[in-house]
Amino acid sequence: MTAMRLISWLLLLVFMQSGVFAARRFRGGRNPQPRRTPPSPTYRDRGDTTESFPLDFTAVEENMDNFMTQVKNLAQSLYPCSAQKLDYDMKLHFLENTSVTCNDGTPAGYYMKESRGSRRWLIFLEGGWYCFNKENCDSRYDTMRRLMSSSKWPQTKTGTGILSPLPEENPHWWNANMVFIPYCSSDVWSGASAKTDHSGYAFMGSLIIQEVVKDLLTKGLDNAKVLLLAGSSAGGTGVLLNVDPVAELLEGLGHPGIQVRGLADSGWFLDNKQYRSTDCHDTISCAPTEAIKRGIKYWGSVVPERCRQVHLGEEWNCFFGYRVFPSIKSPVFVVQWLFDEAQLTVDNIHLTGQPVQEGQWRYIQNLGIELRNTLKDVPAMFAPACLSHEVITRNYWIDVQVKGTSLPRALHCWDRSLQDNSRNNKAPPKGCPVHLIDSCPWPHCNPTCPTIRDQFTGQEMNVIQFLMHMGFDVQKMAQQQGMDPSKLLGMLSSGS
Repeated sequence: MTAMRLISWLLLLVFMQSGVFAARRFRGGRNPQPRRTPPSPTYRDRGDTTESFPLDFTAVEENMDNFMTQVKNLAQSLYPCSAQKLDYDMKLHFLENTSVTCNDGTPAGYYMKESRGSRRWLIFLEGGWYCFNKENCDSRYDTMRRLMSSSKWPQTKTGTGILSPLPEENPHWWNANMVFIPYCSSDVWSGASAKTDHSGYAFMGSLIIQEVVKDLLTKGLDNAKVLLLAGSSAGGTGVLLNVDPVAELLEGLGHPGIQVRGLADSGWFLDNKQYRSTDCHDTISCAPTEAIKRGIKYWGSVVPERCRQVHLGEEWNCFFGYRVFPSIKSPVFVVQWLFDEAQLTVDNIHLTGQPVQEGQWRYIQNLGIELRNTLKDVPAMFAPACLSHEVITRNYWIDVQVKGTSLPRALHCWDRSLQDNSRNNKAPPKGCPVHLIDSCPWPHCNPTCPTIRDQFTGQEMNVIQFLMHMGFDVQKMAQQQGMDPSKLLGMLSSGS
């Protein structure tokens, strides 16, 4: 059975399902509606942004989740028929412009999987810290060459999480055109400088993104309606720095109709005071502000013009989410763990498996409070009270919830709200939240957080075991909260 025949059968079954839903509704179910003639299915207008295949959802709009679950199950049931013939991998392409390179001068590039017929594109920026002087860049080149050179990149890459082509792993973006840009510029996707004798390396992160977009225009992006620029960690910060420049590039190249949006995962860092100050020798020990101040000079960084105007002479501010966000024009969805492991690392809180000291515990709790405060005015965001780093390309990204809503669901709601706004319907979709932040105060107080394992035994830990492991004093904390210790334990167990 060919892939095309599979798709045809899927669409036929979808229409049949749609008819079943409509029939139930019109035959006097729990919420009977006045009879009306459903429109005949036709191919969608090219101006629509929601789906890449022709469906009329009018008859099932109140049963959308159930309907999409059945569509997904139908799709999954058909996959085994052609598992040997369908290729889900993204394939490596090097840039047409060979002057834009990785740190060591090898060609930069991207991985791509086309989804013919879809007008939605997802470009993902990989993360992986940075280096900010010749000495620590040399060390990075010796130990993490993949993040500075394309010489050993594989020919294909399998997408996971939001890059997965499987609807059970990626319920709302599985059929988009997927692009993965490997991180090989070590500059938080901000550099625009060629290799020099002084630096020893090229730093071209921002130029790599621009050249990838130009190349993709010849591969179908010119017909896109939505372009989601996503990224994790340094890639998440890269989204905040580049989403507006990408929108401006496309408009300048004659494509103002492409709706450019951002999805920043684990890239919303704070320029806070470290728990314990240390000398700035390397990426891990250096305070975030000092590392970026040194880096932007070494990288020849460019920052978004509106942010630059606000912070003239102190452009380093634009690398910190809460400082750059007010100047961003494009819609951006922020995903941020409230207790981000990378943030704790640069703040010199190292969770090595030993119980934390009381001062460290207070610092960790205050970090969650600070992050909440910086996110309160972000309209679209998802912030679980978990100790972790990165999520949107993890296969468990569908399992984490905030207040009963999963991240894929929240992103789908955000999509719908942007769609409705473009139709001058300012009211958010009913029962479809997009501003989701945990209110519980401790790491992993959310029971849907990713599993934590004991570093020495490898055993999974529940939230109470984890907090005890970190030196959490139930009696003392209950006293501070003015409650019975057993009640506090019950709340922790349930994630209240």
